[in-house]
Amino acid sequence: MANTDVETLNSFLRGEISAVETYRQAIGHVSDEKIRGQLEDCLHDHEHRVDTLRERIEKLGGTPAGGSGIWGTFSKLIQAGADFLGEKAAVQALEEGEDHGLADYQRDLDKTHGEARRLVRMELLPAQKRTHERLSRLKKTIH
Repeated sequence: MANTDVETLNSFLRGEISAVETYRQAIGHVSDEKIRGQLEDCLHDHEHRVDTLRERIEKLGGTPAGGSGIWGTFSKLIQAGADFLGEKAAVQALEEGEDHGLADYQRDLDKTHGEARRLVRMELLPAQKRTHERLSRLKKTIH
């Protein structure tokens, strides 16, 4: 079970690393201070989840993923196009990434066991829901 937990947590970790990379890219192209502040809050939430996942994977005897993998490359391409189109498109692209992250946690929760499942159910999934909701609200305020 620990091996399955490590694989699943590493999948979540790659998604979180991708989110961190994408938020950093988007923040660099946002001029509105209020929007930038909201995006920085989301970035910090994802960075915290990266740290939490790395710690848990190591505790289970696994090796944390070092990068975001193919999803990170795809996300950066989407975000680069959105950055070119403006802040609203950039936030919309980030929200789609949040949708993907939320779906990953919900879909793969049952692949975890014991303490790993508790971590996902009680900490990571609720945190992802909060980040998703924050970005959805932000998107509605941009004209």
